[in-house]
Amino acid sequence: MANKDKEYLFVYGTLKKDIGNDMYHLLAKHAGFVSDASWNGKLYMVEDYPGAIPSDNPSDIVYGELYLLNNPDNILPNLDDYEECSDKFPEPTLFKRIKDDVRLDNGDIVNAWIYIYNMPVDNLVRIRSGNFTLKPRAV
Repeated sequence: MANKDKEYLFVYGTLKKDIGNDMYHLLAKHAGFVSDASWNGKLYMVEDYPGAIPSDNPSDIVYGELYLLNNPDNILPNLDDYEECSDKFPEPTLFKRIKDDVRLDNGDIVNAWIYIYNMPVDNLVRIRSGNFTLKPRAV
């Protein structure tokens, strides 16, 4: 499954299938769901969407989904526009797309594209569960 010739995308926010965002439907047309997955990072609530940043602490986990991109050159420019990190947006962009390792539910490691938040997080509320949902849960 973790073929080096394949391009994967890890999503943790509004592109997840249970959120119902229009952009998810575009992703679903151009990618196949592989597995639930996790990534070593911290998740923050930005506005009505989350932003994740990398972390070196193994207990900092962001939960999401891994997709195999059918035609990365076709879908990634659209997603870059959606995440406001294409050439159409001034630097510094809201997000940036990087490649990093994500862990599948079965323990396999896959190198995947991830959109990470590219702004300061000092005044943002951290989503400590590492799992973004539209419905806030009672604590």
